[in-house]
Amino acid sequence: MVHVLGIHLNDNHFARFALTNIYGVGQKTAHRICARLQIHDRCRVKSLTPLQITQLASFLSSPQTSPPAPKYPLADPFYKAPPPEANMDEAQAALRRRQNVRQLQGARQKDPLYNLRIESELRREIRENIAHQRMIGSYVGLRHAMHLPVRGQNTQSNAKTAKKLNQLDRW
Repeated sequence: MVHVLGIHLNDNHFARFALTNIYGVGQKTAHRICARLQIHDRCRVKSLTPLQITQLASFLSSPQTSPPAPKYPLADPFYKAPPPEANMDEAQAALRRRQNVRQLQGARQKDPLYNLRIESELRREIRENIAHQRMIGSYVGLRHAMHLPVRGQNTQSNAKTAKKLNQLDRW
C-alpha cells in the first residue's frame, strides 16, 4: 500500500493510471510525470522502488524546486553523420554551433510540469477564481452566486443538479 502526499495509490494499478487519483493530475500529466521520473508505462505501483516513490513524492510536493529534466543529447531530424575519415572535433564544434543557433531562435520549450498545481493548492486557486468572478459582478459570477448552471446548460431540466454542485463553502 503506497501513500503519496496522503493519497492512497492502488497497488495493482499501473503507476501512470494510479497517479490520476491525485486531484489535478490527468492522464497526460501523469504520463509526463512518469517520463520525467523514468517510470515505465507498464510498471505497477507495487513494483515501484522506494527511491522512485520518494522522487515522486518530492516532485509532486514542489515541482518548481525539483531538478530539471535530464537532457540527453539528441540529434536533429536532419542530422547527417560525418564520414568516418572526418575529424571528430570539427563535427562536435558544428553540432554545438547548430545547438546555439536553435536556442537563439527560441526552439527551446518551457517545461510543462513547472507550474503544476495539485490538491489543496489547485482547489484554493479555483475557489479564488470563483470569488473573483463574483466580486467583479460578471455573468459567470452571478450564476455561481445563484447556484445555477454556469456554462450555458439548460436550466429547465438540470438546474436541480447544478444547485447541488455549484454551492460554495461559506467562510
